[in-house]
Parts: sequence; structure tokens; C-alpha cells
Amino acid sequence: MLFLARVASALLMTGVLHTFALARDDAPQQKLQTLVPFVSEEGGERLARATAKKDFAALANQFEAQATIAFCGPTSAAIVLNALHPQGNEAPRDRSRLLPEDARYLPKNLELTVPRHTQESVIAAGKKTRAQVFGEPARINDKAVRDGGYQLRQLDEMLQAHNVVTRLVIVNADVAEADIRKELIDNLSRAGDFVIVNYQREAIGQSGGGHISPLGAYDAATDSVLILDVNPSRYPWVWMPLATLLKGMRTRDVVENRGYILVQSR
Repeated sequence: MLFLARVASALLMTGVLHTFALARDDAPQQKLQTLVPFVSEEGGERLARATAKKDFAALANQFEAQATIAFCGPTSAAIVLNALHPQGNEAPRDRSRLLPEDARYLPKNLELTVPRHTQESVIAAGKKTRAQVFGEPARINDKAVRDGGYQLRQLDEMLQAHNVVTRLVIVNADVAEADIRKELIDNLSRAGDFVIVNYQREAIGQSGGGHISPLGAYDAATDSVLILDVNPSRYPWVWMPLATLLKGMRTRDVVENRGYILVQSR
């Protein structure tokens, strides 16, 4: 009897452990399933029925993918700045992508560039240098810190240097979800102003660290926002539950939490 009891106990424990293992293995999949690809049938249906999508066409028309892993912030800034001023409107002419030999067979007075903000040119207006974006140590709170990419406040300073009006919101514990929800939805319901969000990928079910991208739309039926991810070769555009985005923004960066920036023309 004692032997049978031990066998029964072992079988029971095996079943419990198996159930636990299945739950653990399934958890990441369940988390990732909440991110609906934009290119799916469901993704298209969400955009079609969404009413808060005034920003989508303007941003999609100016969209470009980030050139390096450190450029999610500058790329988001360039897209938004070009969406605010789609005809160039005194935008710089970035010649950094041209080679000396590119104009060899062309007329001397031919201008090859177009007036447009690029992910390379926007950096020059901000305080953070290109070298610091790529990891050169900078002084933060009187300490030398390698701070690659952009923290949200650094991105906000860079945007303001381009003569636009911004509202920076650091999503701390004391910032109410209802206030964030209203502000984001109101912005996406209006033309002429845009939202850039900063979130932690692991917190929303993806692999990787902090990331920055613009928002394109909000679908009330599923309470989700469209992330126009600027790294689409690895992370295609997705519909993300707003609650999931909030979770990703309520994470710590170098000196403070992440959050979002509202941007409009001056």
C-alpha cells in the first residue's frame, strides 16, 4: 500500500509539474498574441473602423525605417517633422548619404538632395551629439555614463530645437491611466499634431530593450493603438492594447520612467 501511495503521489506531482510547465510555456505566446499585425486581416479591419486615425495617412506618407539600432528616436522625429511640414518648408538638405562621385556625370548646378528632415540631420539640432548617440560617455548627474540612443527627455529637447511645440509626459506611478488614455485618443482624433511613444519591448511581450516610435491610430472596439514601429524589418507595425502600451511606458530608463511626447507646429 505504501508503494502504491508513493506511485500515486509521484504521478500526481508529475501532472502538476506538467501543467505548470505548459502554463509557463504558453504565457509568452498568450502575451504576444495581444499584438495584432497591421498587415493581417484583423489589422486592416481595425484601421477601417477606427475613428481616431487622423495621424495615420500623414505619418505613413513620410514613414522610413531606422538605419541603425540607435536611431529609433531620430527616425521617429524625422517622420513627425516631415508630417508636420510635408512640402519641406525650410527643411535641411542632407547630403550625408551622397558619395563624392555621385555627381560626376551630372550638371554642376544640379542639386541632388530634396529639402527633408532625415534621421541623420535631426540630430545636429539637439544637445546630444552623434558620438553620444553611439555610446560616447556623457555627464549625467555628475557621472560619466554611456547612454546610447535617446532617452525621452533628450528626444523632447531635440524636437524643440526644431521649432515645434511639445508636451512631454513621463509615465510615473502618479500619472493616471484615464488622463493618458484621453490625451492619446484626443491627439489621434485630430489632424496636425502627433504622438511619439517610448516603451520597453520586454514589458509588452517583445524581445529587446527601450524603443521609440510614433502612434498611428486608436481602435475603440479593441482599445488598442497602432504602433508604427520604425524597425519594421524585425518588428512590423502592430495593434497593441493600450493597457499593454501603458505597461511598457511605466518602466525605468536611465534616470526616469519612459512615456510619450505630443508634437505640433509652433
